[in-house]
Amino acid sequence: MQVHEGELKEFILDSGLVARKDVDEAEVEAKKRKQSIGDILVGKGNLTTDALRRIKGYVLGMPFVNLKDKKIGNDILSLIPEPIARTHSIIAYRKDEAKKELEVAMLDTEDLPAIDSVRKTTGLKILPRLTDEESIKTALLQYQKSLKEEFGDLISTEAGRIKLVKEADGEEHSEKDLKQMAEDLPIVRIVDTLLRHAIIQKASDIHIEPQETEVLVRYRIDGILHDAMTLPKQAAPGLTARIKVLSNLKLDEKRLPQDGRFKMETETDKVSFRVSLLPIYYGEKIVMRLLRETGEGFTLEGLGFHGDALETIHKATKATTGIILVSGPTGSGKTTTLYTILDILNTPDVNISTIEDPIEYQMKRVNQTQVNPAIGFSFANGLRALLRQDPNIIMVGEIRDGETASLAINAALTGHIVLSTIHTNSAVGAIPRLIDMGVEPFLLISTLRIVVGQRLVRQLTDEKEQYALTEAARAKIATEDHFDAALKALTDEKLTKSTTKIDNLPFYRPKSGAEGAAAYAGRMGIHEVLSVSPAIRELIIKGATGDQLEAQARKEGMLTMFEDGLYLASRGVTSVEEVLRAVSE
Repeated sequence: MQVHEGELKEFILDSGLVARKDVDEAEVEAKKRKQSIGDILVGKGNLTTDALRRIKGYVLGMPFVNLKDKKIGNDILSLIPEPIARTHSIIAYRKDEAKKELEVAMLDTEDLPAIDSVRKTTGLKILPRLTDEESIKTALLQYQKSLKEEFGDLISTEAGRIKLVKEADGEEHSEKDLKQMAEDLPIVRIVDTLLRHAIIQKASDIHIEPQETEVLVRYRIDGILHDAMTLPKQAAPGLTARIKVLSNLKLDEKRLPQDGRFKMETETDKVSFRVSLLPIYYGEKIVMRLLRETGEGFTLEGLGFHGDALETIHKATKATTGIILVSGPTGSGKTTTLYTILDILNTPDVNISTIEDPIEYQMKRVNQTQVNPAIGFSFANGLRALLRQDPNIIMVGEIRDGETASLAINAALTGHIVLSTIHTNSAVGAIPRLIDMGVEPFLLISTLRIVVGQRLVRQLTDEKEQYALTEAARAKIATEDHFDAALKALTDEKLTKSTTKIDNLPFYRPKSGAEGAAAYAGRMGIHEVLSVSPAIRELIIKGATGDQLEAQARKEGMLTMFEDGLYLASRGVTSVEEVLRAVSE
């Protein structure tokens, strides 16, 4: 909001929030530093950001709205999806049906892209209103409350309507009974709401767990499981039957595990659900993995790569042959990294083929194939078929066994770029793992270009505070070498001076009272990128241990995941506690 400095000064004085002496001093400093008088006063602590925003709005004649104690109906609130509301600090709070107008509260009423996006999505005329950070924070919490209230109301309303078809003594439900339950309107509505709730909350997994007296629903959000809802026990058979119908699974099979998948579209997302059912003591536990089918828009920088690691990956993508591996446990973002690298390689002059389990993102100009073990279509024989498709670049979802590893090596030797993932705890751990699978060391050093090791850490929100680690805390969590490496990365990125000492390295944590989505939102990768250099090749041939390989890689400049995590923590992206949690997995 652009306001003339003279006007701003007068309105600040009229507000009575700042003494004239402080305003005059700030005015002199503002002219020297070529900054706004308001920014100087905020920097000195004479004025809060919200107070300055309110004064500017008053000067410009922009209406101010306070949402702190305002209950916003879910029908209005949900007009703007929570991720957009959180990213752009924009809240829908009042709608005029007759005039087709929507009033939105914003921190920046000149955020025209956000306003235009909401206008296109809703088809309404948007009336921006100024608000403060506390109002935005309070309103964002209402997303969770509104969803829970809506879900709770639905459960209380519909639970009593669930038709429970009782089993005869010693007999199982018939397929006809189960199909009837799956099509029961209350069950359909409960499952639909549960799935939409998970999508809006950006959950990666849904757990439905039958207990002795109830059904527990949990969502995994940013890597952490949260209790979402408890359902009445009588809903369990219908819920299970409904999800089996959606996933095209056997309705009357309760003794064996089953796997399936289905798709769902909302106004903002197209999501594929990968379903796993497992018989447990109180029924069948259901776990659904949510896969958003929009792989576009990722960048290596956006995933957290920086400095030498980023340069090493870009260098590897310029090669015309060789293997690029991404390692880490399940749920560490390996596939996303792989797709991002694939997107860099996806140019009109190459033929790209993939073999995956499952296809998590759909990519243009990429020929994607899904394995099907039930009919004998595995990674190994799928890879053999791909090699007859004249590919330049091949992506194999995972190297699980010696046969797949051998085929991947041979593909790289015959002039292809091969991308894949492998389950190891570190980048260097991939090398002994491949050798254990039967890959000859001399073939490995001829083909392997880089190995990327990674984990995911939760990102801090703006509700964070800076603090300095005590000497005792530093000694407890890391050696001096780790801090030196993180400090070197900061210096190399020109984010700190070369004279900065470890004692002055800043770290961040959630503010007191900030919990859940208020403390952390979204995730970012911490990485280590191993470049297979001549020295590393020599060590592989000599049968070096993982520790020896890591020592050489670090000597050549590789940051370990822990060091990269410390680097991100000192930038305020995440907390030291998150880094420790991630690297201990």
